Amino acid sequence: MNDPHETPESHLERLLGRALNSFELPDATVERLESALAHASSLHSSHHSATLHRSLYRHAYLLSDGSSLTLWELVHNTGRGGEEQHELYEVEAEARLAASRLSPASPAGGGRGPLGGFEDDFDADFELLASLMATPPAPAPRVYVPDDSADHARRVLRRAENADRPGEQTARRLRAAFAHHITQVFGRQCRVAGKDAGFTLYEHGFLLLDGSETSLWEVEHTATPDGRHMCEVYGDEGAARAAMEHRAQVR
Repeated sequence: MNDPHETPESHLERLLGRALNSFELPDATVERLESALAHASSLHSSHHSATLHRSLYRHAYLLSDGSSLTLWELVHNTGRGGEEQHELYEVEAEARLAASRLSPASPAGGGRGPLGGFEDDFDADFELLASLMATPPAPAPRVYVPDDSADHARRVLRRAENADRPGEQTARRLRAAFAHHITQVFGRQCRVAGKDAGFTLYEHGFLLLDGSETSLWEVEHTATPDGRHMCEVYGDEGAARAAMEHRAQVR
């Protein structure tokens, strides 16, 4: 199954192209897999009888954000004339359920594995990849950009429409900001009061002259009676997320 020269991108394209049910995979899953940096495949279990051949393969991907994602591929010979068929699943249990439906009963004298076959141990290369997947990546250091940061803070506070936005004390402290960074930490579309609404959460991080750091949390949304764009600013992430949750529950 493995081609050592095959890229994760071409490997994924091959899997999706031959799977009968690839359309059932969530778009979000496929989009995450497009950032794969490495992959490894292994035979997880198999069963062969006079009429039925079936195998379950595990395809593991290491993604660019340091997380991992696994696809389970069921291969069986139930096509016309014994032709091989391929199916893909995100969850191992779903793949096993699909395999069990291929045959009403396990063959006599079945093997060790849950599919009536024999479980194969992962090879050394896969074990290494699995260990890499299990190690969380070190958080990337923040990169602050010196670019009229005090004025940027003033503009963020000025456009805030919420009554509980940070006050004068915060504004005075941010006058000492000389560098900043902006990160989008959340984005979502949903239905609010029967209308489509979008929510986005930004962190505006500031580096101050005394070497300390502070942040403003900006919520941009369209959960307003007329659908217009609204900006709210909070002094901490928890308050910003609570505000989004409140807005999303308004009926």
